[in-house]
Amino acid sequence: MQFGIFSVGDLTEDPTTRRTPTEAERIKAILTIAQHAEEVGLDVFAMGEHHNPPFVPSSPTTILAHVAARTERLLLSTATTLITTNDPVRIAEEYAMLQHVADGRVDLTLGRGNTGPVYPWFGQDIRQGIPLAVEHYALLHKLWREDVVNWEGRFRTPLRGFTSTPRPLDGVPPFVWHGSIRSPEIAEQAAYYGDGFFANNIFWPAEHSQRLIGYYRQRFEHYGHGSARQAIVGLGGQAFIRPRSQDAIDEFRPYFDNAPVYGHGPSLEDFTAQTPLTVGSPQQVIDRYAGMRDLFGDHQRQLFLVDHAGLPLKTVLEQLDILGGEVVPALRRELAVGRPADVPDAPTHDARVAAAREAAAAREAAPVLEAAV
Repeated sequence: MQFGIFSVGDLTEDPTTRRTPTEAERIKAILTIAQHAEEVGLDVFAMGEHHNPPFVPSSPTTILAHVAARTERLLLSTATTLITTNDPVRIAEEYAMLQHVADGRVDLTLGRGNTGPVYPWFGQDIRQGIPLAVEHYALLHKLWREDVVNWEGRFRTPLRGFTSTPRPLDGVPPFVWHGSIRSPEIAEQAAYYGDGFFANNIFWPAEHSQRLIGYYRQRFEHYGHGSARQAIVGLGGQAFIRPRSQDAIDEFRPYFDNAPVYGHGPSLEDFTAQTPLTVGSPQQVIDRYAGMRDLFGDHQRQLFLVDHAGLPLKTVLEQLDILGGEVVPALRRELAVGRPADVPDAPTHDARVAAAREAAAAREAAPVLEAAV
């Protein structure tokens, strides 16, 4: 199972100092955070994509390419790649390029985003969000698997004899997670292609996410990719950790209360009761996230949001130290106990290349075996 962090790249005032970092400071901080994630033993760093204030990461591939150069084993992903407003041709080329730069340490999470104005900024209509996601991914899937593409659809100009470059590394495209917090159509899409489904359930009660993940698992099996429990599931999460739980609550409360995303709404206590946000001791976080298996089944990826709401860089790095030093090692042990043998590991480039070669060898051997019979 993979554990890591994701960043939405918000540029938020620290409510305890009343200082807001500059864009340059925030971007540099994200790079430092990503590098430290590897240093403390985490598996994944994922970057969001936003094109509006107060967020800075409009180009996640640029950030991830830089992180690739500063790390050795960290898997680089996205918290959201906007499949609706990005041209699928650009996604195909940019992430294949990143895949080569990072020696295969790349996957991505496709999503529609949660900012309505972004659609007209990029020439699209938010009312077509689901059809855009479906059509754009169908083209992206094709571009990565066919050397010469002829294609025509509703939302972009046709392609005639087009080849996206570079081609995917080792002939294997980056693994795709389809991210959604509310849309069964996206769960259906993930199941149809046999891709992963990432439920970023950080703002939702467990019952809502259970229904969506359960539906994805059911449809994954329906399309013949394996049993429901073999479906590839990722979860979002949030934590703020200190050795003493009351210290964690006291320190995090002003950041929660003033955060643009959820400040001035439910109380910290209500929000932690209803969502995966866990503010407390390492053992409280371990217990809460070990229990995710009871809610959602054995899953392949767990990501935490730790660098938001104006938290200073020093504090975020301390959070990573606790995650990597205490929380994640314990979760690895607990979630390995009783894990069925047929539940797959999280996808990696090397494993997928090996599977593709094994499948190709089996296809080549089939005619020989049939002739012998």
